[in-house]
Parts: sequence; C-alpha cells; structure tokens
Amino acid sequence: MSSPLDGIASYSAFVYAVAERHSFVTHTALTLAPIGATLAKLEGRIECQGGVHVEVWELIDFRARRIRTDSYEVYRGDEKLSWYDAWEHPEIPELTATFPHHKHVQPNMRDNRVAAPGIRFDAPNLDVVLADVRRNWLPSQ
Repeated sequence: MSSPLDGIASYSAFVYAVAERHSFVTHTALTLAPIGATLAKLEGRIECQGGVHVEVWELIDFRARRIRTDSYEVYRGDEKLSWYDAWEHPEIPELTATFPHHKHVQPNMRDNRVAAPGIRFDAPNLDVVLADVRRNWLPSQ
C-alpha cells in the first residue's frame, strides 16, 4: 500500500495539494527540502480563514517512511491557540492513548496537555491538524 511517506516526490504532491483538500485554507507557504539522501524537512505556514494559521515543521525519513520529529503551532493573528508535540510525558495517564503525541491547549498551554488522536510518526499529520483547526477555531461552515 503506498503512502505519501514513500518518497520525497509523493510527499511533495501530498503537501502541495493541502489547499485542494481543505477549502478553508486560503494560502500555503510550505517548503519541502531534501537535507540528505533520505531525509527532508518541511517547514512553513498554512493560512486559514478567520486569521488562523498553522506553523509547520517536520523532519521526514523516507527510508524509514516516518516523520522523525514534528511541530505544529496554531495561531490567530499573534495569539498562540495551541501546539502539538511529541515530547514524552509518561507521568500523565491521560496522554497514554496517543503517546508520545499530545496537544497543548488553553488555558495555561505550557502545562495543559491533552491527547492528540491521529497524530503519528508513521503517517502524514497535516490533514489531522487542519481538521482539528477547522473543528476548534473556525466558524461553522
């Protein structure tokens, strides 16, 4: 079964079609750049309706077909609304279901963490993050 993580060409096609898959995305400024024979980094910004945008950073290992590390930060204007990370918190039982992935949410985002269903290392995360953005921070469409 093929996956966008099979190679830089397939991941590039997946990444650069994000606005086609999500009608609320108004602009993308993403760059997928090789940094070795099998590694690439994805970084940039996805702008959405309502002044919401997502700052994206991923390190992808195409040999392993995995995202090695990632960061997704959601903003409205300059206000950070939430962020996703995979820093391990085994001491928080509520995060076990999506370990090590979780989302920081308001209030007190630094310490307020919730599980992040669908965020993984072995599959693309952009559509999951954008679905969460639509559900939580965009007006009903």
